[in-house]
Parts: sequence; C-alpha cells; structure tokens
Amino acid sequence: MKNIALTDTHIELGAKMVPFAGYNMPVQYEGVTIEHETVREHLGVFDVSHMGEFLISGPNALTLIQKVSSNDASKLSIGKAQYSCLPNEDGGIVDDLIIYQIKEEQFLLVVNASNIEKDWNWISKYNEGIGAEMRNISDDYSLLAIQGPKAVEAMQSITPVDLSAIKFYNFEVGEFAGIPHVIISATGYTGSGGFEIYCKNSEVEQVWNKVLEAGKDFGIKPIGLAARDTLRLEMGYCLYGNDINDTTSPIEAGLGWITKFTKDFVNAEALKEQKENGVAKKLVGFEMIERGIPRNGYEIINNSDEIIGNVTSGTMAPSLGKGIGMGYVKTSYAKEGTTIYLQIRKKKVEAKIVKLPFYKNK
Repeated sequence: MKNIALTDTHIELGAKMVPFAGYNMPVQYEGVTIEHETVREHLGVFDVSHMGEFLISGPNALTLIQKVSSNDASKLSIGKAQYSCLPNEDGGIVDDLIIYQIKEEQFLLVVNASNIEKDWNWISKYNEGIGAEMRNISDDYSLLAIQGPKAVEAMQSITPVDLSAIKFYNFEVGEFAGIPHVIISATGYTGSGGFEIYCKNSEVEQVWNKVLEAGKDFGIKPIGLAARDTLRLEMGYCLYGNDINDTTSPIEAGLGWITKFTKDFVNAEALKEQKENGVAKKLVGFEMIERGIPRNGYEIINNSDEIIGNVTSGTMAPSLGKGIGMGYVKTSYAKEGTTIYLQIRKKKVEAKIVKLPFYKNK
C-alpha cells in the first residue's frame, strides 16, 4: 500500500486511515456529518493526492487526447479544463477524468487513483501510431481540494492570483502559499465551490499548513474521503467503480453532454447509435419516501416485485436529512416522479425518481 506525502500529518490530526485504491488515505477526522456540513457552510480541505496525473506533450498531444477521450478537447485553450471520459471498445468506460491545457502542446490528464495503471496502458496503446510524449507524474505530485463557500475569501491572503477571477473549470498557474508555479484550478467534487491545488510532494506540507492557517478564521477543517463521497452524491456526480465502470456506457450514465460526435474517438460509432436509438437502462437519482438508506448493490423493483435495476450509490444525505441514491433502471422507469421500490433486506421500501442534483445551492 502506498502512502501519500502527508500521511504522518493526517495521523497526527487524528484521522482514521483506511486503504483506498491502493493508498493509505484519511477517511474521516471528526465524523462524516460534521465534515460534510463544514464544506457546505464554511470551508474544508481534502488531501486527494492519490489521484493520478499524466502529462501528454508534443505536436501530437491533442491528436492522442481526441482519439481516447469522449469530449472535444479541441475546444480547450491554455487555462481551461474539461471533464471527459475514456470510452472502451465494448461500450463501457475505462475511466472518467479532467483534462487541463497547460501549454500550447501540453495537457495534464487527472485520473482516478484506482485506474492509474489501467489508464496509462490504455492511452499508451493508442499512442503507438501517434507518438505523443507521455509522462506519468502521479508519484511526484500532490493534490489538495479546498472546498466550500468561503474558499475565495479565505485563500486570497496566500496568493497574488485573483481567485475571484478564476471561473468554473478554469485554472491559473501562479504563486500559492509561497510556492511558485502551482496549478490553482476552480474545480472540485463537492458542488460548494472552491479550488484544487496541484503541487510537488516536496511542497505540499507548506501548502497544507498555510491553507489551514489562512482558513482558521473562516472555520476551515481537514475533511476525509467519506464526506467527499456524501458531498459528491448530493450533487449527483458519478463515482468510477460505482456509477460508471467498464460495462456502463456514457449514454446510459447521462454523460451524453461529454460525448461529442464532431470527432472520431474510440467506439464513437456504437455510442452514436445508442444516442440516436436510445438505451435499455439509464442512471437515475432517487429519494427515499419511506425511511431507509440505499446501499450499492440493492435491487430496485417495481410495484409487482419485478427487478428493474440496481443501486450504484446511496447514503443518508446530511444536507437533506433523507436517504438518496443513484442507480440504473430500465428506461421506462427513468422518468422524474416515477415510484420505485428498494429491496432493503426483506423489506420493500418506497422511493421516487428525482432530477439531479439532489442538493441545490442556496
């Protein structure tokens, strides 16, 4: 199991550490609910340095990215980021990722920790005839996510970069916490605003300490992966391995908006056919009507007790005070307002399909 650069710091802060995607990671500090509410109302900092980073460079960099990713990376320019996925050849998804254009001929791909080796091999396979320069810098870089409504106000004191000017899915490379050439990205996985900070492992301790110091008067707390999961689920964001995987297509998962048929990419023809002709199952969000907490793997049934799908993610939503979940159902049951039931142990528990996100920013 790998350690991230700040492992000892998290242990000293009293974090509960767990194995996650091959890394020793802080899952919680004070408790999921209090950490969740801290991010929604104030400010939290997550260490997500387990994420993978690949640099794709050279005159053929864009050609390679366009081939392996579903979104149209030609729409990027320096300082912009894009959510995308890597389709496989069988209609599923290798991974979802964020693509940053760093320079004219250089892109940073940020991938899920559990898929670093799989993604690297997949992209390398398609690079054989293209010849872009590829570097896996995952082990050299750390990533902190500073999330919450107070992020701009609290962090402005430690950077000359105008944080309020960085729009959503844009980034700046500049000085942050006394470190030059840091990527300050207005991205995140919580729906409460904030930034993601990419720096070298040797720099992250200084950044972490200064972030906590700058955020002290704004109620900042370190936040673990458990609250990251409840926050992302309230927003209806997909989690690889749960809501999307090698067997779910981007069209089924509601990711048609990142699947652009204006270019040729892996399995584009089959996915285009799905978009035009429809799919048999769809990823939906649902809220519990009766008491119950949905969990990954629970069966979704109709009024006649027929299995119509399964739960992929679920929790008791701290911001909403009710059980929420996501799952795949037969398309005929995917309409907003449809009543469905979850098989929770031996009980049939009522829920209804709702429009995502569950949590609406006030």
